Order: sequence, then C-alpha cells, then structure tokens
Amino acid sequence: MELADRTATWVLAETEAGRLTRGDYLEACLSRIAAREPEVKAWACLEADVARKAAAPGPLSGLPIGVKDVFDTADWPTGCGSPLYAGHRPGHDAAAVALARAAGCVLPGKTVTTEFAYFYPGPTANPHNPAHTPGGSSSGSAAAVGAGMVPFALGTQTAGSVIRPAAFCGVVGYKPTFGTISTFGVKQFGWSLDTVGVFARDLADAALLAEVLSGLPLRPRGDAGAPRIGLYRAARWSVASDPMTAALEAAAAAARAAGAQVAEVELPEACDALFDDQKLVMAYEGARALAHERRCHRDALSAPLLELTDAGAQADPGDYLQARVRTRAARTALGALFAEVDVLLTPPAAGAAPRGLNATGDPAFNRAWTLLGQPCVTLPAGRDSSGLPLGLQLVGGFDDDARLLAAATWLERVLAG
Repeated sequence: MELADRTATWVLAETEAGRLTRGDYLEACLSRIAAREPEVKAWACLEADVARKAAAPGPLSGLPIGVKDVFDTADWPTGCGSPLYAGHRPGHDAAAVALARAAGCVLPGKTVTTEFAYFYPGPTANPHNPAHTPGGSSSGSAAAVGAGMVPFALGTQTAGSVIRPAAFCGVVGYKPTFGTISTFGVKQFGWSLDTVGVFARDLADAALLAEVLSGLPLRPRGDAGAPRIGLYRAARWSVASDPMTAALEAAAAAARAAGAQVAEVELPEACDALFDDQKLVMAYEGARALAHERRCHRDALSAPLLELTDAGAQADPGDYLQARVRTRAARTALGALFAEVDVLLTPPAAGAAPRGLNATGDPAFNRAWTLLGQPCVTLPAGRDSSGLPLGLQLVGGFDDDARLLAAATWLERVLAG
C-alpha cells in the first residue's frame, strides 16, 4: 500500500513510534493530488506550498484535510460553487474549519461543491471511473478521499450529500445527528436540515475527526459486541439496483453469521410522509436562505436551483409547519424501534455511481434520515461488475451516535473478513 493511501490513525501511530514523519505523509498526499487532480478535478482552489507552510501543533498536526467550498475560510476563497462568489474571501474560518486547524490539520485548498450545495454539479469526476459522477453536493470532498489525496474531508448534507457521494466514491461517510458539529460559517441552504459530516478512509478516521470537531466522545471504546441490526429495505426499495440489493443481503448474512441479531423491520406509520416532507422543507427553507441571490442575481442561478427555490417561495407556510409537526412525531415514533435495534441497515443510494457528470444521483435513500436528523454512516461494500464501488448505510437513533459508530465498527471488521 502506498503511503498516501494510509489512514490518519495509522500515520499517527507510526509517527508516535518514530517510524514516519508527518511531513513525509503530507508530501505523499500532495504528490497524489498532483498526479490525480487533472483527471478527478476535486479541488476548487489548491496550493501545495500553503499546506507545507501551515503545519501547526495538535493531535492531527500536519494531516491534510479537504474542506467543501461552502465552509468559510480566512485564507482561501469561498465560492459556494457559484460564479456569484468567485474570489469571495470571508476573512474568517467556519467553526469546523477553525477546530480542524486548532487540532493541527492543514488545508491544501478547498474542494468542489455543487452550486450552493444543491444539485447543479461542478467539474469533479468519480476517482474510480471519470465517466461517472462522484455524487453531490460534497463531490470534491468525497472524490479527494476516494482518490487518496487526503485522509479525510469535510462535507455537508441537506438531502444526501455526505452518505451518497461516500458510497459512490468507495469511502466512509459519517453524517452525525443534526447539530452535532457546528454549522457556523457554512453557507446555509436549509436551517433545519444542513448537517456537517465527514469523509474518511475508515471509521476510525471518521470518528477521530468528528470527535475533534464536536468535542463529544464518539470513538468506540472497547468491544461493544455484536449489534442488533434492523434490515430496512426502504420505502423506495424498487429503485435499488440488483447489485445494491445483493450487497445489502450479503452484509446482512455476514453479520448474522458473525453473531449479530438481524431482523427485517418496517418504519412506523408516522414516517410515511418523510420523503415528500423533506422535499418541501428543503425548498421552503432554501428559498429563504438564498433570498438575496434570488432577488438580486437570478440570472446567475442555475435552472434547477431556481425551480426548487421558486417552488419553495410559493409553498404554503401551513404545509411547511405541518411537515415540521409530522417530522417531530416520526422521530418520537422511531424511538420505539431503536429500543429494539441498535442500527438500521439500508441502502445509501440506488446503486453504484451513475454514468455522466450532469447529475449527482438520486437522494431517495437519504432524504428521510436527513429530515429526522438521525445519524448515518456509509460503509464501502465491494464493487459492481463494472468495478464501481457500492456502499451500505447504517442509521442510528437520534443523539445515539456512539452506539451507531460502535455497531458500524463491528460490521466494518466483519465485512473486512
């Protein structure tokens, strides 16, 4: 395995033992960026010398991190994937960026986002096949980790923008419980939906970074044992591809053989409207979060973004409020289910990354969990017949991230054989 493909936790252990310097690891990552960036196009802005000069003390000292270009940064432009903000310099760091820097992380640049973290894509390609999408909206962050450019990266999820691209790019994605990591300094789209998440090569790295950013004890301590897994085939199961179905079934069988309790489950009736309610809430809040851009710069906005936000501006406020009421009721109803299981096992996406770069994939398997604020993890789960990655999604109880990560760590070991 090449040095650039090593995990952050491995690098930290090797440097602690005196067998490696973090400068060597940084150079390996910068060399990988130079080699892969012309094809992958993961970076909105990039300068290797800035990263070399930015090393600071801390538990993650010298480790490079990708930062989605909706996070404010004091020393890099924050373009939000839009020509409206080309060259915009906020003059301060978003909270998550400041915390990563305080831990010693260095930024080689900013990673590509779709326009305002919605669906209109940037130039990034899937690192496993550049003819396919990396997913979105955190396309550059997922692709940068998937290509071995950085050990981890920051993203955001308003519909499926961490979990889905992580699956498409063959990496771990972790969207914590809503509000776990501060969104201060992140360009807002949906104030009741936007969630800061992380991409990493394995769960240990994802939990390490999330723990640094949240201050919460998220990393598994000791062996929690085989979890209770609810196999949920999802309301839109019919759109799942055959390889995705097979990967989910294989994971359930492997977990059962390793000692986990695995039982098929259905969501309570209170959850029936979640998919449509998420779309309504996202449109309603997006129209208001982007009020300035819509009022003053409509001509600079993409047709898909205008279509969504115009619909949101015309939506009935009473319908929006009722969607919020139903969401709270559904979260309460789910509490009974998570008393019976530790996690739900379900698809992160319909299948492998679709061909083409004009769209980022369908968030059908993500919308409900984002609206509910539930913590979710993507685990890599092999590849389809064309060699593209497949993933699995584990969903945990609200504010029960530590239990989710412990169960996901157990399943990660099982799937690794």
